[in-house]
Amino acid sequence: MMLDVKSFQLQSFLPLPYEEVLAPRLKRAHEKLQSGSGAGGEFTGWVHLPRDYDREEFARIQAAASRIRANSQALVVIGIGGSYLGARGVIECLCSPNYNQKKKDTPNIYFMGNGLSADAMEEVLEFLEGVDFSINVISKSGTTTEPAVAFRFFREVLEKKYGREEAGKRIYATTDKARGALKTLADAEGWETFVVPDAVGGRYSVLSAVGLLPIAVAGISIEELMQGAADMMEVCANPSFDCLAWRYAAARYELYEAGRAIEVLACYDPAFRFMSEWWKQLYGESEGKDGKGIFPASVDFTADLHSMGQYIQQGRRIMFETVVRLGSSHARLTVPKDALDGDGLNFLAGADMDYIRDRAMEGTLLAHTEGGVPNLIVETSGRTPADLGQLIYFFEYACGLSGYLLGVNPFDQPGVEAYKKNMFALLGKPGYEDQKARLEAKLKAQL
Repeated sequence: MMLDVKSFQLQSFLPLPYEEVLAPRLKRAHEKLQSGSGAGGEFTGWVHLPRDYDREEFARIQAAASRIRANSQALVVIGIGGSYLGARGVIECLCSPNYNQKKKDTPNIYFMGNGLSADAMEEVLEFLEGVDFSINVISKSGTTTEPAVAFRFFREVLEKKYGREEAGKRIYATTDKARGALKTLADAEGWETFVVPDAVGGRYSVLSAVGLLPIAVAGISIEELMQGAADMMEVCANPSFDCLAWRYAAARYELYEAGRAIEVLACYDPAFRFMSEWWKQLYGESEGKDGKGIFPASVDFTADLHSMGQYIQQGRRIMFETVVRLGSSHARLTVPKDALDGDGLNFLAGADMDYIRDRAMEGTLLAHTEGGVPNLIVETSGRTPADLGQLIYFFEYACGLSGYLLGVNPFDQPGVEAYKKNMFALLGKPGYEDQKARLEAKLKAQL
C-alpha cells in the first residue's frame, strides 16, 4: 500500500481550484528536480538515489553492520544536522524512542557530536566504561567543530582501550569519497570508509551511507527502507497531481501565500519525535532564505495538546498543521473495566487504545479547523521500514518542489556559515584575528 495525502476542510481556507493554477509551475519545478537543471541542481543526486545507489557499498554497509553487532555492545555515531537526525529518526520511529533502554540483541546507539555540552559528553563516556564499542564518524569535511571535537574524545578512549591498530578496526568513517581532513586521516589509518555522495546534501542524505549504517546496526532492514523509497520515487516521477508530493507542495505554497507562515507538524506517536526533528531541518534549511520560507515547528500529540494546544486553538492565525498518521500500533491494548468506576471511564472499557487515539485525532482536527487552523494529513499504510522509506522520499521530493515554487535554491544553506565564522573568531582560530577583535568589542558593549 502507498502513503496518502489528504486535506481536511481545506476549502474553507483556500480559493479553489488552486491546484490548476499552480500546475504549470509545479511541472517546471518537477522538471528541474528530475533533470538537475534548477538552482542547486548539482545537489539533486538524492532524486534517483533509491534506484541508482551503489550496490557494492550497500553490501559493505550490511557487512560492517553485522561486524558491529557481533563485536560491540554500543555504537557511537558522531555527526551533526543531516549526519545524524535522519538515522536517529528512523531508529526511534521503527524500534523505540527508548531504544537504548530496551532488551535487545543489537548494540546501544549513542548520537554524539551534535552539541557542545561537556555534561552530555561525560555521560556517554561513562556509559561506555567496560563496554565493547565502535565509532561511526560522519562528516564530509572532517573539520566541522562539533563532531570533530567529539571524535577526538571518543577516538582517544577507543585507542586507549584497544590499542591504535585494533581501534582502527572499530572506526568507520562516512565522508567525502576523495578529499577532506577526515578522508585523509581515514586512509592514513586504514579505517573503513563510506561515501557522503557529492550530489547529495546532508539533509537529503539519510538514504545514503550517512543514515544506512547506523540504521542497519539497529537491526532495521535497509533493503525494505530503500524499496519503500524507490516505490515513492516512481510515484513522484509522474508530472501531475497523481504525484503525492505535488499535492502537499501546492497546499503548503497556497497557505503560505495566504499568510500562513508557520507549519506545525503533528504526530500522535512519541516515537516520531526525531523524524519531526529531521523534517524541521529538511524544510528549514531548504526554504528559509532570501527573506522567505515557512517556519517548520513540531508538536507531539496528545501530550502537546496540554501545552501548545491553547495557542494553536486560539492564538494568532499564522499557522497550519500537517498531521502524520502512522497507521495501527504494533501493540494491542484495551482499557480494563474498573468495578468502582471512580474515574468515570467505564464507558471506554474494552476499547482499543488505537481507537481512543484516533477519536482524539478526529476531535482535534475538527476543533483546530473550526478555530481557524488549516489541516493537512499525511498518512502511511503502516509502520514498516518500507512505509518509512516512502515517507522520507515523499517529504524530500515535496521539499524540492516547495523550494522552487518559492523561488529559492532548496539545496544550499549559506546562512549556516554565519555562526561558524563568529564561533571560529571568538575561539581564536588562526586567520580570524581581525574578526575576533571586532566581535569581542561588540560583545563588551552589549554584555
